[in-house]
Order: sequence, then C-alpha cells, then structure tokens
Amino acid sequence: MSGTSSNSKPDRRTRVTVLVALTANLLIAAAKAVGGLLAASPALLSEAAHSVADSLNEVFLLASLRRSRRPADKRHPFGYGKERFFWSLLAAVGIFVMGGCFSVFEGAQALKNGADEKLSGYVAGLIVLGVAFLAEGASLLRAVHQARRQGGRSSLRDPALRTVVAEDGTAVLGVTLAAVGMVLHMVTGQVAYEASASFAIGGLLIFVAYHLGREARDQLIGESTDPETADRIRSLLADQPEIDSVEALFTMKTGLDTALVAARVDLVPGLDSERVEEVAVRIKRSLAEHVSQADQIFLDITDRPAAEARESPAATGERGGA
Repeated sequence: MSGTSSNSKPDRRTRVTVLVALTANLLIAAAKAVGGLLAASPALLSEAAHSVADSLNEVFLLASLRRSRRPADKRHPFGYGKERFFWSLLAAVGIFVMGGCFSVFEGAQALKNGADEKLSGYVAGLIVLGVAFLAEGASLLRAVHQARRQGGRSSLRDPALRTVVAEDGTAVLGVTLAAVGMVLHMVTGQVAYEASASFAIGGLLIFVAYHLGREARDQLIGESTDPETADRIRSLLADQPEIDSVEALFTMKTGLDTALVAARVDLVPGLDSERVEEVAVRIKRSLAEHVSQADQIFLDITDRPAAEARESPAATGERGGA
C-alpha cells in the first residue's frame, strides 16, 4: 500500500502551486535586484536575496515531489518517502543562509556605510515592491486555496505545500516591511529605518527557517504517526478476538502518507502454530484496510514458547495487505 496512486492528484496540484511560486519568485528577484541597485536600498536588496532563496527552495521542492514517489527497492525497502523531508530541510537551510543571513548583513552594512538617496530610484523601488506584493499575494492565495481543498491544516503536513505557504506568507510581510523602511528613509533621510527593515526581514526569515527545519528534522529521524492514528491502530488490535492484550505499539512515518507499524501482542491461550499464522495475516490485512497509512506492518507474538515463535512466519514482518 504505497499510496502513490491515491495521492497523485494532490501531488499534481502541489507541483502546480510550486511552479507558480517559482515563476513569481524568479521574476520578482530580478526586479528587486535591479530596483535595489538603482535605489541603493539595503531593504530592497534584502528582499531580492529573499526571492532568490525562495526560488532555489522551489527547485528543491520540485525535486522532492518527483523523488519521493519512487517505488521501494532492495537498497531502500521502505521506499523513498523521506526524500520529501530531506529536500524540505535543504529549503529551510536555503531560507536561513541566503535569505535571513544576507538580510542581516545588508542591514549591518547600511548602518556602517550609509546609503545614497536617489529619489527616482526609490520611486522605482517602491513600484517594484508593489508589483512584488501583488505577485507574492497571488501565489500565497493559490497555496492557501490548495491547502483548504486538501483538508485545511492537516494538508500542511505536506512539507512542500507547507514550505510554499510559509515562504509566500513571509514574502508578503517582508515586502511590506521593506516598503515601510524605504518610505521612512525617504521622508526622514535616516538610513536606520531601512536597516531596521532589513534586520526585521532577516529575523523573520531565520524564524521561519528554524521552524521548517525543526519539522523536517523530526520527520527525518523517525517521527511517530499522529496520536489519533496510533490510538486507532491500538483500538483495532485490541478489538481482535484472538488478541488478549497489546503490550507495545510503535509507529514511524516512512513518507508523507505511509508509516511503519510494529506491535507486540499477546494472543489468547490455546492457538496452535498454524492458527497463529492465519490470525497474524488476517490482522495485518485488517489494519491495512482500515488505516491507509499502515504501509509496513510487523507483529511480534509474545505469549508462545520461544522455539515455536522462531519457527512460525507469523512472528516475522509482512507488508500490509499481504
């Protein structure tokens, strides 16, 4: 039960959303860079770095959508689902280094060296920011609309969609901060306002990168399924007439919509080896049918003699639905 076919449509929608964001960011990055150089604006140059970082991140996300759907093989028997989390971690690093750190650097440079005031350049820069606000806003609306169609907050477990929403939301706020800093600089002649905008943009990007990176890290090192899914699995096992008790239950996400399930159970007394094997197979099939995430299911039967347990295939792992 790889979940590939059942989730191909959401993946196609996510790919379109990422492509929309990539196109917008590439055009906006070029416009911001030109406007920032014309206006000698540190805030606008910080926003250009932000858009470049976002563009690179969208390339990472496109790679994750393609690579994470590869089927399992001998080298990766649990599939490539965690590729999605790896590439989202790289995206978080890109936001931190190329966006956050560069913005802080630009703010520090502006305070140290000042900035030339060019009214015509600043007007052009503000026009660029206005266009960027509209483009980033449109991309954000597309991502939020998709998230709502796919179940609201629960759809944001997809790291690609979550990253696009975070990037576009941050971009809209960052453009606003840059515009405020530029206007205050023009009115007062104090570069500190623009430098402060650069610092604020950098801090915002570092904050977003930290949270995206932390979520990707948790998923890469072996995050369990959500408590509701784990409780459902435990309840399904406990309801089986042949199971006397569920001694332990372990789950681990192996991809966006797949999970490994391992349970240690005690069976009711009086079942022979052949019967135990039949019961184990039926229980695994039942779990696979009722819990779509249960891709790999392993049962450990603990109440039988050790020699008998070693001889029976029921104590070994079996792919869900077998």
